[in-house]
Order: sequence, then structure tokens, then C-alpha cells
Amino acid sequence: MSGSRHLFLTGFRGTGKSTVGFILSQQLGLPLVDLDDFIEQRAGKTIRQIFEDGGEPLFRTIEAEVLGEVVERPPSVISLGGGAILREENRAIVRRSGTCFWLDADAETILTRLRADESTAQRRPSLTKLQQRQEVGHLLQERAPLYEMSADYRIETVGKEPETVAAEILALWSARSTSV
Repeated sequence: MSGSRHLFLTGFRGTGKSTVGFILSQQLGLPLVDLDDFIEQRAGKTIRQIFEDGGEPLFRTIEAEVLGEVVERPPSVISLGGGAILREENRAIVRRSGTCFWLDADAETILTRLRADESTAQRRPSLTKLQQRQEVGHLLQERAPLYEMSADYRIETVGKEPETVAAEILALWSARSTSV
């Protein structure tokens, strides 16, 4: 790591990482790296296709490799995939490479957002054999402690516009940057 500090966004799919990340990158004048998009570009396949080829283990291996590469770049806003924090090595990379904001929402809000995003079903596979509502609830419960462990700050996104969430993050980011 070359001493650069990244701004990471973590959280379940549908919590606003990509949208808020775009706003933050514009306002901070930093490049935006959407890790899932970067993985798809690198692999030349959608995440769904990567899962079909080698399952979640293959995807998580590619994800870890790409994250390790991305943090070596100049400071960026990095939108992590919802499961990037599942591996301890990824959590360690995030901890030592920047400040992490956990965008959080309840299962109902996430389901509403996912259903409104047509690309989600096409690009993202189901991660369990459960129905979507049960899957979201199960994975949220499973991942919440890992998001909490990974993040410096938790930002509730329910009922907030992406610009409001970005403003909250910018205030915390600025305060942290001036105190370091």
C-alpha cells in the first residue's frame, strides 16, 4: 500500500453503494471503483455467469484478487460487493487501506429496491435456495456482524435520498480526515 487512503462502501445489495459511490466520487473528485463491475470487466462475464462456471468459491477468489489490486491504486471511492466482507483477508485489506462506511437498510427496504432494479436479477445470482424475501433476511442476519466489524461507520439508508446519505458520509469523512 502506497499510503493512500480509500473510502470504502460496504453493505448488502440494494443499500445504495453504487449510487452513493457515484455521488461521492463526483463530490470528492476521486475515481469510483465498483468492485462488482470491475470483476465483471476483468472476467468478461456477469457475476451470475461466474457463479455458474465455478460457484461462489470462484467468485470470492476473483473478488479477493481484484480488491488486493484495486487498493494499490491512488485514493478512490470503492463500492464493495455485498459479500466482499465474508473473507477475513478482505476485511483486513479494507481496515488497513482506508475508511469504511456500512450502508444499512432493513430487509423490506432492500427487497423493494432490488425489485425496482431490473439489472439485479440478470447480473446477480441467488446465493441460497431460499425465496428472495427469506434469502435477504437470512443473509442480512448472517452478514451484519461482519459489516459491523469491517466498517468505521454505519449509515442508515432507509427513507433517505442518496444525496443525503452521501452528505452524511462526506461530513464523517471530512471530520476523520482532519483529525488524522
